[in-house]
Amino acid sequence: MILADRKSGVIVAGATGRQGLFHIGLMNDYAREVGGTGVVAGVTPGKGGQEAAGVPVYNSIREALREHDAQASVIFVPASAAGDSIMESAANGLELAVAITEHIPVHDTMKAINYARLYGTTVIGPNCPGLISPGEAKLGIMPAHLARPGPVGVVSRSGTLTYEIVDELSRAGIGQSTVVGIGGDPVIGSTFTDILARFERDPTTKAVVLVGEVGGALEQEGAASTSLPLVAYIAGVSAPPDKRMGHAGAIVEGGEGDARSKIRALEGMGIAVASRPSEIPDLVRPYL
Repeated sequence: MILADRKSGVIVAGATGRQGLFHIGLMNDYAREVGGTGVVAGVTPGKGGQEAAGVPVYNSIREALREHDAQASVIFVPASAAGDSIMESAANGLELAVAITEHIPVHDTMKAINYARLYGTTVIGPNCPGLISPGEAKLGIMPAHLARPGPVGVVSRSGTLTYEIVDELSRAGIGQSTVVGIGGDPVIGSTFTDILARFERDPTTKAVVLVGEVGGALEQEGAASTSLPLVAYIAGVSAPPDKRMGHAGAIVEGGEGDARSKIRALEGMGIAVASRPSEIPDLVRPYL
């Protein structure tokens, strides 16, 4: 596993909003199931003293940390304030900030991620589903019932496609060490390269499934950075050029960043690339 385990205490920022309330409940359901710590506190300015899905709410992360031991935050704060919430997590010494929020202004994201780096805080996202280490911890919105413990890491720019691939692996009897959704925005806190470096240091991870999409070159850069066995899937083979494909980072410009060119580059590195998610279990099995 990487990034979090069952001992990790979590603070949810934006705890009293609809999404925060709903996912605190699901994260703590999973924590109880695996015997983990889970969400210990919520934060919403002006709502201190209330409860959210059974956890106490504070006005700030600093207040929450006076009463609770936590190492990570999961951020459901509205886009206009989410950058500040990432910086608040870093300034108060949290090791990890998982930003679920989408539509954060790019300038805010750049400022927040650079600020977090100064404090040594790892940022996952924004505009991501978070992460799950099956049997250990869930931080974010991934459906836990699809995952099972095992030796395969998954790192993905997509959300729902990640869930489909995890389901394919689990149905084939192949468990996952950690599943990380890095987010689909043009600026993100952790790239494929960053997460693959963590998987390299994880003794439980024997191979990694890399799930990419059109736009940029993060997939190729990540693949070139690691010695771990990789299997890849690139979404968007039929995506037209010069169109944004849902994610802000998914745009093909100047004949670069399209799915076919990414697939050719990865295959040129000797990496097996699945043409559909159902092929992934058979491609990864030889490495286990």
